[in-house]
Amino acid sequence: MEKYPYTDENLSFEERARDLVKRMTLDEKISQMVFNAKAIPRLGIKDYNWWNEALHGVARAGTATVFPQAIALAASFDEDMVESVANVISEEARAKFNMQQEKEDYDIHKGLTFWSPNVNIVRDPRWGRGQETYGEDPYLTGRLGVRFVKGLQGDGKYLKSAACAKHFAVHSGPESMRHRFNAVVSKRDLFETYLPAFKSCVEEGNVEAVMGAYNMTNGEPCCGSKTLLVDILRGKWKFKGHVVSDCWALKDFHENHLVTNNAVESISLAVNNGCDLN
Repeated sequence: MEKYPYTDENLSFEERARDLVKRMTLDEKISQMVFNAKAIPRLGIKDYNWWNEALHGVARAGTATVFPQAIALAASFDEDMVESVANVISEEARAKFNMQQEKEDYDIHKGLTFWSPNVNIVRDPRWGRGQETYGEDPYLTGRLGVRFVKGLQGDGKYLKSAACAKHFAVHSGPESMRHRFNAVVSKRDLFETYLPAFKSCVEEGNVEAVMGAYNMTNGEPCCGSKTLLVDILRGKWKFKGHVVSDCWALKDFHENHLVTNNAVESISLAVNNGCDLN
């Protein structure tokens, strides 16, 4: 394969990425914006599946250490312990990834992009994901979220793995309504309750990814929300990572939220407001 600037490890990540992307065709770029991204052999890009989980241990990819659920870790009020747990998770994740790469196993749950931690604030016991969170306290959730992110990502030149703060935002209503629910929240409650943990993960933790929620917030679907993704996340907080939708959340735009008429309009709304990965 011909040597291009994006293969030069002496250049910055930004320079290498910019050079790589400009060499892709439009179809090749689109192929990288879905969770099961396809290989581009001519550019040396392998298949990659972005879907992986690590809320309390490396999930679904063979034997791994299983730690207590996040809600139980939060009951310790121990930031150092939470970071050490995440550090162990990332060590195991790296070992598994290296082994799987050698075997050319690029299947689901085999990557280094983990959709963790869940830093939503629990206010409704009918939500089925409360055990994945650190509870109902914005301050505690922010502190533990940052430390979990740091443990997963490490502090070296390269990320040990990529963490993802989810589900952005105001996501903890009844489970059965999550695909069509409109969370109406005051500006004060939004900024004092639901956003602080995400803000901390972005500004302190340098979290690599943020996942949008299924629901709408104040009438905008979260994965295509100008308010959340453009004005707050990338505008106020200067987020530099990537935004991923929750699983199949984009089709909710036209099937459940009814703010668009079809899949093309839904994808357009998401991409134009900064959602990078479906």
